[in-house]
Amino acid sequence: MAKLVRTEEEVMLADAARGFLDGAAPVSHLRGLRDAGKTHDPALWKDMSDMGWAGIMVPESAGGADMGAAAACVLAEELGKTLVSSPFISTAVIAATALKQVADDRANAALAKIASGEMIYALAVDETNKFAPEASEMQAKKVGNGFRLNGTKGFVVDGGLADRLLVLANTGDGLTLFDLPTDRTGIKRDTTAMIDSRDAARVTFTDVDATGDDVLGTVDDAMSVLKPALQAGQAALAAEMAGAAAGAFGMTVEYLKERKQFGVEIGRFQALQHRAAHLWSETEVTASAIMNAGRQLDENPDEAELAVSLAKARATATVQLAVQEGVQMHGGIGMTDAFDMGFYMKRARVTAEWLGDYGYHARKVAHLRGF
Repeated sequence: MAKLVRTEEEVMLADAARGFLDGAAPVSHLRGLRDAGKTHDPALWKDMSDMGWAGIMVPESAGGADMGAAAACVLAEELGKTLVSSPFISTAVIAATALKQVADDRANAALAKIASGEMIYALAVDETNKFAPEASEMQAKKVGNGFRLNGTKGFVVDGGLADRLLVLANTGDGLTLFDLPTDRTGIKRDTTAMIDSRDAARVTFTDVDATGDDVLGTVDDAMSVLKPALQAGQAALAAEMAGAAAGAFGMTVEYLKERKQFGVEIGRFQALQHRAAHLWSETEVTASAIMNAGRQLDENPDEAELAVSLAKARATATVQLAVQEGVQMHGGIGMTDAFDMGFYMKRARVTAEWLGDYGYHARKVAHLRGF
């Protein structure tokens, strides 16, 4: 069984991350980006990359730290606590993991650019309003020695600021993963700011030509490359959600200690103490599930699916509980834009849907446990 205690190295990583993010990217930083009509801070991403975060899962031979999924989850949790807007999961986790499955010269060159912060990736998988990669229908027809892609992908997180896209398409006898530059002729991106003030795009492919060099992995066998990348991303996203739950919980507890009613701090009311204790218990159980998912991905990746889906399902439920309780226990001010709790609630909604919602992962858990 995986050891569900952070290593000394992971504790140091979390402390260093928290020390930096509290100064460089508090929640007010996200508010400032939103008010300025921006979804991304390139200077912040550069600083994060300079500290080695972009290369957390990149092999040392390509300039990365190669610390593994558990360490990536540690960083993702700290990013979640103050709702840091960055391409960390889409690029440093998902794309880096996918490229590592191939590890040829082209992939290694891309990994080096990810580690240095020079290249941002986005994942173009979703076609409907629910996550279902195995059901992708976008066509990549064989034309000569290459392919021609036609179709549309939605909910492409970080798609507006990405330099390259990992695109899942049907190549006739199976699914194939393509690694394409966003400026390839025929690719059109319609970008929007989501409710959580992050970037997402709807990407349309019209007669986009791709060669064999654009295929990541093997033709008609996308999932051998994509599945490990999705699982790493789902675990890191669950960790970010746990961080957001912790951030919302911390704000709520501070408010319970300060707000007075009838001359008494409301945190002394037993009913509110019970609700806070219940939420704390849920966050602790979820933290254990996430740590287990990270350990499984590092130590036994072929058998990590159950642990990852359990972590994502629990994180979804926990962050929803945290923001709902936070809004309610803050009373009227919890519903105002001037108060930061609303940012946590909006992020919770987006992360609940990205890379599979609660129902998607709950069904996986039930299936894998024989139900």
